[in-house]
Amino acid sequence: MKIREPKVAGMFYPNSKIELEKMINVFFDNVELEAKFENVKGIISPHAGYIYSGQTAAFGYKTIIGKKFKNVIVISPSHREYFPGISIYDGDAYKTPLGEIKINSELRNQILDKSNLFFSGEEGHRYEHALEVQLPFLQIAIGEFRLIPIVIGDQGKMFVDELAEVLSNFIDDETLLVASSDLSHFYNREKAQIKDGKIVEHINKFEFEKLQSDLENNNCEACGGGTIVSIMKALKNKNINKSKVLKQTDSGDITGDSSEVVGYLSAIIFN
Repeated sequence: MKIREPKVAGMFYPNSKIELEKMINVFFDNVELEAKFENVKGIISPHAGYIYSGQTAAFGYKTIIGKKFKNVIVISPSHREYFPGISIYDGDAYKTPLGEIKINSELRNQILDKSNLFFSGEEGHRYEHALEVQLPFLQIAIGEFRLIPIVIGDQGKMFVDELAEVLSNFIDDETLLVASSDLSHFYNREKAQIKDGKIVEHINKFEFEKLQSDLENNNCEACGGGTIVSIMKALKNKNINKSKVLKQTDSGDITGDSSEVVGYLSAIIFN
């Protein structure tokens, strides 16, 4: 068995199973949703340390508590290594302090067969936090599931479009898509809210093409912007075309320093 061990437990989130469960459940208890969302097919979630963005992330994951998904496809940007292409982990499982999550190897092979821009390997998975931090939320919210962990090494339009096209072949009632992304980094709050506000608007209006254009033209910033565009586009191909930002925050809400902030949001895509 080839297991991807947790790399940021004890840093981004607690490495104790009991403490981790308690923290996430407290986050969920603090969330009051304005409506009940039945058919959630995609989640856009931040990936900073839980002390900064965990409460924000809980808004999206709260909408799926107790629901059952056979497969969850989590898509992350690559922060530590560049590679051209889209990497699916080649091992048997991802591990967190809450236990192992098995990879759906059959589905992985089906995805790989669809495009030569995809490959199976460790690239992007060795030390990446942005994918890992989503997993404990999923384990608490929905329990058992099979994982397809994807890291996109180049978020250029060609790769984002190909990712969306391939994913659209594997969307069904038993599959959830998760895009991992923070927003702008290290602007003062006033500038950050202008840039991040464009992303909020595009998500709420389901304008993934405009979002892609604004990202390319530096009108807004998101380290996982391509992951957001890809799941919106993939789900649109299956006539799932509503999206809503449930919570938007920044690091200054925790640190008290609004001179240089990192932006976060939690959103869902649903019918």
